[in-house]
Amino acid sequence: MHKISFDLSLEDISKIEGNAAVDVTVREGKVTELKFQVTGYRRFYTQAVRGKPIAAVPQHLARICGTCSNAHLLCSIQSIEQALNVVPSEQTKLLRRLVVDGLMIRDHALHLYVFSLPDLFEKDSLLDFDEHDEKQHQLLHDTFDVKGVGNDLSNVFGGRSVHAIYPTIGGFVQIPSTQEAQSLLPKLVNIREAVLRLIEVFAACTFRQEDNNSIFFALYAKDHYSFLEGNLATSDGAFIPPAEFRKHLERVVIPYSQASGFSFTGKRPMVGSLARMNLHAGSLHPKTRESVKHLLNRFPSSNIFDNNLAQAIEILHSVDEAYDIISSHSFHLETPMKPDILDGIGIGVVEAPRGTLYHQVTVQKAKVTASEVIVPTGQNQISIEQNLKDCVEHHIDLERKKLELEMEKVVRAYDPCMSCATHFLTVKWK
Repeated sequence: MHKISFDLSLEDISKIEGNAAVDVTVREGKVTELKFQVTGYRRFYTQAVRGKPIAAVPQHLARICGTCSNAHLLCSIQSIEQALNVVPSEQTKLLRRLVVDGLMIRDHALHLYVFSLPDLFEKDSLLDFDEHDEKQHQLLHDTFDVKGVGNDLSNVFGGRSVHAIYPTIGGFVQIPSTQEAQSLLPKLVNIREAVLRLIEVFAACTFRQEDNNSIFFALYAKDHYSFLEGNLATSDGAFIPPAEFRKHLERVVIPYSQASGFSFTGKRPMVGSLARMNLHAGSLHPKTRESVKHLLNRFPSSNIFDNNLAQAIEILHSVDEAYDIISSHSFHLETPMKPDILDGIGIGVVEAPRGTLYHQVTVQKAKVTASEVIVPTGQNQISIEQNLKDCVEHHIDLERKKLELEMEKVVRAYDPCMSCATHFLTVKWK
């Protein structure tokens, strides 16, 4: 290894909601300082909901994020329902699972096809794919087919693909007809082969970045692969009720970042698809398990790039689960459940595409007086920073453009809240 020294500043990271940057100092071949800075994170939504009536709060908090708005919507609804002892019906629970399945298909497809897939083909952009190359041509068209079905699923059951308008406290304001719901079945069947192709592409990926020091955690339910219910399971064998979850998270002030970091029982947390697959891959939909059984021995994995493979498998699970629920149920009109009390403290914990999402709300006289939101990117922040440091030291001898690319790929592996930009960052070398 060359004993080189340099400083670099990475600006305009565009894979999270808002802005971020990285500053690195290397001396004698070692990273002496690395700062992963989330620079545009604070938008004060939790302050803005104070004094608002409970009916308005979920839609307000859904605006925290465009791509995973429906996860925030459902998590906020869940927190208010718990505060006011509202128990949703079994039909409502199924409809919410379908909304999340649409979210997972659409959101994971956007990340995998548009942002991560070009790395595997050494392309700068999906638009650079060669239409004359059969494999690249097929993947390019798969992008729109798979993402489109995720949008369709969200539109039918949520009312919109983002910022869904049907889910509400206690139920849904509109229920799709049987004909509307079943119109999705052939679409789900048609994209399954495309999803299997995507899984095999990421299964063959040779990128590696090991993280053996983070603790993985995610929701776990006994009877299905859960995004919306269950206890928090951890990679060290603990099971934590959602109401106790916050007691295990310790806020870490990062003076150079607008976002707080978090430790989990004193360790670096890692949440997201890789955590979910590491903890309960055996709970995937049976048809999904059968189709990917040759890959399940990859999990649990400490290679952060297997997060991409885990996301691809979760798309298949969501396709299979949605088909199963729609084909075996007829949905009927149902009035949302009303709260019997108007005061309380409630906690919502759901699995957003990027990991465990936490909402806590305090309600007095049907108005919110306090709110806390902890997002997956904040929980992953310290692990991202450490893995960037490891990446720089491991690839210290690479020419600068290649080193930049390796750093980009590490950040992309976490999928830290999507933006519209194609490039992860702009690099300024000193």
